Amino acid sequence: MASQSAPSGSGPTQAPGGGVRLPPPPEKLRQHFDNGIWYLLSLWPALHVAVRDSWGGPDSNDKRDWFAGAVSDLFVQRPDTDHDDLVLFLLQVMQDEFDCNVEDDSEEDVARSIYVLRKRLFEDKDAGSFSELEQRWRNRGQLKMNIQVVDNGTDDDDEDDWQGFDEEDEDGDINMEAAEEAVPNLVPTLKKEKPEPEVDDDGFTKVTGKKKR
Repeated sequence: MASQSAPSGSGPTQAPGGGVRLPPPPEKLRQHFDNGIWYLLSLWPALHVAVRDSWGGPDSNDKRDWFAGAVSDLFVQRPDTDHDDLVLFLLQVMQDEFDCNVEDDSEEDVARSIYVLRKRLFEDKDAGSFSELEQRWRNRGQLKMNIQVVDNGTDDDDEDDWQGFDEEDEDGDINMEAAEEAVPNLVPTLKKEKPEPEVDDDGFTKVTGKKKR
């Protein structure tokens, strides 16, 4: 699968002289989608912590870039990929590549945001949602979020879950307003106690912590 490098900024296409805004060409929409996936994954607190603390090893940054390319390739190879398939893919990569078991359901918001961006770009031919996403990524250090990283168990104290784009508002239209506060700055709290491994009924050890490769 291809690796997605950090995107460079690009604005919507406009007619010469500042006239009517023209729909971006298909190749530009595709580039926006690929870059938008990178932004959304980079803004995912679970992945942010995993990369920052090198849970995927010394090449954790490269793994994040590969992750974005892998999601993009998934839609190319399997255009019928639905929300649940994407959620499972996100969780599987987080566990396989970063030894991270996401338990706050934030993967649901990431998947939903990717689908909203996809609809706005490829169905509505509107690059505005990508521009908003890019701006929020650039302003990510100006906001705050509470998130906890635990070695085991469910985090009951994490009340401020990350949310991406809301899929629809009451009128059935895509609602981008809720995404304005979707990119907070990370303030993690680490619990260092390490309990005994938890084994389920099938004899599998539950992996909920992290380890460096």
